[in-house]
Amino acid sequence: MTGQELREIIIAKWGYSYDVQMKKTPTKIYLQVMWKYQEQASFPLSEVDYLAHLDTVGSYLAAMGSVEQIQKFIEKTTERPRLGKAVSILLDLGDRASEWLL
Repeated sequence: MTGQELREIIIAKWGYSYDVQMKKTPTKIYLQVMWKYQEQASFPLSEVDYLAHLDTVGSYLAAMGSVEQIQKFIEKTTERPRLGKAVSILLDLGDRASEWLL
């Protein structure tokens, strides 16, 4: 998944280019769609930096085999990012979880 593809999925669902972050706990990994978005004047990343960040996250999702899961979750969820509340998507890594949770 490219950063542009991830961005298009997010915009199609919520209408803005929301930031995303990967969050790892000792036993789980989440993709979080944050409440800040690139169209805000206070957004800390330039367009180029934002797309580079999305490319990095997209490459991790592809390597984890989670692209389809993310696409389906975002398509079906009724949650939306709002101030102080990210949309957290638990990644189901199956048998490969130990590769990523070391």
